[in-house]
Amino acid sequence: MILCITHSNDFYNIDLFFDYLASKNIQYFRLNSDRINHFQKISVSEDSFELTDEFGNTIHSKDIKGVWHRKAWGISTPEELDEEYKKVFLSGYGNLRYNLITILEDVPWINPYENERKIDGNKMLQLKLAKESNLTIPKTIFSNDAEKIKAFFYEFCDGKAVAKLHSLTAKTMNGENLISTMIIEEDTLEHISDIAYCPMIFQPYIDKEYELRIVYIAGEFFAGKINNSENADWRLAQGDYVWTAYELPENVKTGLSYMMKKMGLYIGAIDMIKGKNGEYYFLEVNPQGEWGMLQKELGFPIAERIADNLIKRINNP
Repeated sequence: MILCITHSNDFYNIDLFFDYLASKNIQYFRLNSDRINHFQKISVSEDSFELTDEFGNTIHSKDIKGVWHRKAWGISTPEELDEEYKKVFLSGYGNLRYNLITILEDVPWINPYENERKIDGNKMLQLKLAKESNLTIPKTIFSNDAEKIKAFFYEFCDGKAVAKLHSLTAKTMNGENLISTMIIEEDTLEHISDIAYCPMIFQPYIDKEYELRIVYIAGEFFAGKINNSENADWRLAQGDYVWTAYELPENVKTGLSYMMKKMGLYIGAIDMIKGKNGEYYFLEVNPQGEWGMLQKELGFPIAERIADNLIKRINNP
């Protein structure tokens, strides 16, 4: 049995994954992270758990041989719950969810949970490990100090910077994160004092030829290129952008493989840009990142390769 932790509105990627498992006669169980609440019956002991989901399906931890932490959403609260009890409700179910997850730490995960959690929540660590892996990274500061940000801007940004929120994201109905990215120019700095209420990541704006979304699966690469040279982020751009398959240079593959091993990750969705200066810049890796558009538009067998990697590790511990 393979457990897939996702959310109630997830579709397509997870459907491809389940269809592939079914074709191999491998059982699976879908656990919606946002519904690990009063909709489910959950009992956790020191070394096992039993869970019955909102549809009446029951799973026991002893039957789980592998886990895919596909996507996680916040836990839903009952509408009828008084506002003063919502924090208690969320704290209790959040702790229950984490206790349930740690029962499974000794079975293979598509990405080990604690490794994924650490990397996903630490952009500066990502950049550090990328640099140690001989990848090029933009000069970066993560700060709430207006004066430090201004000094960074005038020293490194040549009149134009990119500012990004970190871990403060909105989700579409299908669960994909929308990253808040904005362009900062000199006149914008007049309003930078409000940064004290919302720390942000700042990097020089890089003139680019195109953006790359790269799916890494245990040393294998599926890369797509999108010609979005005018906007800060293709996910927020308006226009008819088309994905095309892309072959990464060997030195970039080598660097990314080394970086992912240092991170302890088997898979990840990596964002890079090709600068007009010919340099490849690493931006970030999202262990739960979106890749459905690459499989759909370019025919990459990503869901199948993810499943194959997990099955291989289950069968060869």
